[in-house]
Amino acid sequence: MSDKRILIVEDNADNLVLMTDVLQTLKYRLFTARDGEQGVQLAISEKPDLILMDLQLPLVDGWTATRRIKAIPELRHIPIIAVSAHAMPGDKERALEAGCDDYIPKPIKIAELRAKMLQYLTTVSDE
Repeated sequence: MSDKRILIVEDNADNLVLMTDVLQTLKYRLFTARDGEQGVQLAISEKPDLILMDLQLPLVDGWTATRRIKAIPELRHIPIIAVSAHAMPGDKERALEAGCDDYIPKPIKIAELRAKMLQYLTTVSDE
C-alpha cells in the first residue's frame, strides 16, 4: 500500500465509486467526504497529500471548502484538484481563483486523472 493519502470530496455516488475504484487499484489510502463541510473537517484531521474536490456540493460548496482549507497554514501546501461538471468558459479560472491547484472536467478521463495526480503526488514527495 502506498503511503500517499488522498481525500475525495464528492457527493455523486457514481463519481465517487469511479474515483475510489481507480485509486484503490493504485493502492492509495483514501478518505471520502460527501459534502464540503465534511471535506474541510477530514482535511484538518487527516492532512492528506492530495484532495480531489467536486465544486457543487451540499452544505458547503467546493469553492468555499477550498478557500477554507487553503486559509489554514498547515494545510495550505496540500494540492487541491477541482473535479467538476462545471466546464463552461471561466469555470476553470474560477476554481483556480478559489485556490484549487488544477482542474479536471467531468466526465472524468481516467488517464488524465492519474496523470494529474501523479504530477502532484510526485511534487509533494520531492519536497
